[in-house]
Amino acid sequence: MGSIKELLQTADWKTEKHIPVIDAPAKIKKGEVAGVSVAVGKEIAHPNTTEHHIVWIAVYFLPSGEKFPYQLGKFEFSAHGASIQGPNTSTIFTQATAAFSFKTEKSGTILAVSYCNIHGLWESVKDITVE
Repeated sequence: MGSIKELLQTADWKTEKHIPVIDAPAKIKKGEVAGVSVAVGKEIAHPNTTEHHIVWIAVYFLPSGEKFPYQLGKFEFSAHGASIQGPNTSTIFTQATAAFSFKTEKSGTILAVSYCNIHGLWESVKDITVE
């Protein structure tokens, strides 16, 4: 049996539509609140249909020197064009983007994982330095 890490897909977000793209400052001051946004489909749009869509994005922060990450948030996207009339009959669609803020006193790594209902789990990372 495999492990979760064997299921995680990675690639360059400029060429792959499934990668969660992390937009956050590379450097922050100790204790400063940092704004973060994560989006799937930044360069190449990901489909958003009842049959093919991003279900959720989860974001974690792993402080340098620590063993386990902290979950910063999990964002679910529930509207993909379905209605009581059937698939792709609604005009309501949630986009796979999330924005939040957090603060830390340690440098570390933001880890984002997205889940496509057809193509599985995708991961990206971004380091943040605390000065």
